[in-house]
Amino acid sequence: MSPRAAIIFNAPEKDRYTALGEQKAVKGVLVEVKAVHDALEKLGYTVEKVSLLSPLEKAREIIAQLKTDVVFNLFEGFAGRPETEATVAGILAQVGFSYTGCAAPALELALDKAKTKTILQKFGIPTPDFQVLVPENINQFRLKLPCIVKPAAEDASHGVTEQSIVNDLTSLEVQVRFVTESYGKALIEEFIDGREFNVTVMGNNQPEVFPISEIVYTLPEGYPRILTFEAKWEPDSLYFKSSMPVCPAQIDESIRHQINNAASAAFKALGCSGYARVDFRMGNDGVPQVIEVNPNPDLSPGYGVALQSRVAGMSYARMIEKIIRLAMERVNAN
Repeated sequence: MSPRAAIIFNAPEKDRYTALGEQKAVKGVLVEVKAVHDALEKLGYTVEKVSLLSPLEKAREIIAQLKTDVVFNLFEGFAGRPETEATVAGILAQVGFSYTGCAAPALELALDKAKTKTILQKFGIPTPDFQVLVPENINQFRLKLPCIVKPAAEDASHGVTEQSIVNDLTSLEVQVRFVTESYGKALIEEFIDGREFNVTVMGNNQPEVFPISEIVYTLPEGYPRILTFEAKWEPDSLYFKSSMPVCPAQIDESIRHQINNAASAAFKALGCSGYARVDFRMGNDGVPQVIEVNPNPDLSPGYGVALQSRVAGMSYARMIEKIIRLAMERVNAN
């Protein structure tokens, strides 16, 4: 009898991202679901695709009724509620399933960018200085300009545009107000305009760091070199066409060593398991600084995790198999 796998994911719905013109990030999960489904079938699994809709009580009932050997967790949160990603991972653990990716505590922690950066600082992992602000306390701003302003508890580059880089106090106030009104509290971070890298980390107790990618920007002069929402989700946009991943990154061994060590340390510090992606910017002092930790990142073919896995000599199907093996390993360890 072939092994069984259930892929859970969030069905796209109208939500607050629709009004902000950011629905493509929500729909993007469907590409990922198809790729994982096809890979699992290739590996000999009997596969069931399960879309979850709110409320949480209904999702809990659906999960409890699953008949499967492993749950491939591609759930990213209910419509406009990214915090429910961690809640559903917690339900999977409570029910007792083997499930892929990070556990609920790591997902919850990484969504809170300020807490994440505080932990990175505690462990001595380089990360840009930051503050969390709202319009009412903007007078407490103390960082060095320029800064980047982004939502303090979102992922998928929601709320990140070319206006996110601010060079003066007036622009800062405008952007903090926009982010606060649309997404909640704003994270303000000193902006590092150095080379940008990201790297996949896979594992449980002994994480493995994959080949490093660099985001190579070919934007016209005057456009800030950042991964905006358009750069990730709008193929016809200037930002998408001018922000290309190159893997392996052309860097010397010293930089590679620093990035690998910091990525592994960040993975452990946040309690990640399975797989995660760590994003970096090169500081003026030549030290790579962590700007994001992304548990359960996108597995769509051709990008991020899949690209780095391929450079490491792993087919897409074998990458999916490794992620499942790590899920089983974690459960057996408990």
